Amino acid sequence: MNPKQMHYETLADTVIANLKKRQIEAWYCANVEEAEKKAFSFLTPGCLVSFGGSMTLTDIGMLTALRHDPNIRLLDRAKVSTPEETSRIYHDALSADFYFMSANAITAGGELVNIDGTGNRVAALIYGPRNVVIMAGMNKVVPSVEEAVSRVHNTATPMNCRRLGRNTPCAATGVCADCISPDCICNQVVITRRSGIPGRIKVILIGEELGY
Repeated sequence: MNPKQMHYETLADTVIANLKKRQIEAWYCANVEEAEKKAFSFLTPGCLVSFGGSMTLTDIGMLTALRHDPNIRLLDRAKVSTPEETSRIYHDALSADFYFMSANAITAGGELVNIDGTGNRVAALIYGPRNVVIMAGMNKVVPSVEEAVSRVHNTATPMNCRRLGRNTPCAATGVCADCISPDCICNQVVITRRSGIPGRIKVILIGEELGY
């Protein structure tokens, strides 16, 4: 085990202990393969599954794996073609048994920090699905809420704006301008400091650098 892996494991122990104090279940997986196996261990035959937009889920192959699982019912917005159908899936996802997403940042103290454009992802995190499964690389862990928000604004959002072709100041400069431009994707800032329902939110920390 190299020093980075040792650090990730030690830090994960701290984060997991603090998440549990906030009624959020959490596990550490050293690699993507272990993380995917852990995630699928939650699913039950015939369960309704959905997900929020996430480069992490894409990068680790989780979305592909879900799409090829014949034992679940998947609400997949990639299979619809109109805004009306997409909106319907966003609403139907709130009734899912399991909702998969990543987090924009996680503090060492166990808070989850997410910034969203449409709001469907953070809406599902807050209320609706029976279980929310968050898969996040250890690169998302930061010391404080302030640093988490800064990370999202100055690291994740500029990259996502580039990916989505958004005409925002951060896409042009790489630095947040606290904009309210028409293409802004920082419309909702949500800090989850505790799960009101014990164990509803499940966090899988992965010992790799994943997503934005």
